[in-house]
Amino acid sequence: MANHKSSIKRIRQTEVKNERNRYQHKTTRNLVKKLRETTEKTAAVTLYVETSSMLDKLAKRNVIHKNKASNIKSSLSLYVNSLK
Repeated sequence: MANHKSSIKRIRQTEVKNERNRYQHKTTRNLVKKLRETTEKTAAVTLYVETSSMLDKLAKRNVIHKNKASNIKSSLSLYVNSLK
């Protein structure tokens, strides 16, 4: 167990940040899954905008790597463009 006040505070802060990052990451994964299951073009386009925005925010905050966000956005855009 930590003995210093600063290390105890860092542990508390890390727990809060981990919980928030886990929530945001899971929410984005659910959005991606929902988008991949969509078969209607108009709904997919609106979901794509929302999903890409969330991916950019996660990459900006270093929750996920920026290249991973780009790869996911690229594959999703290919999927949305393939819909009729």
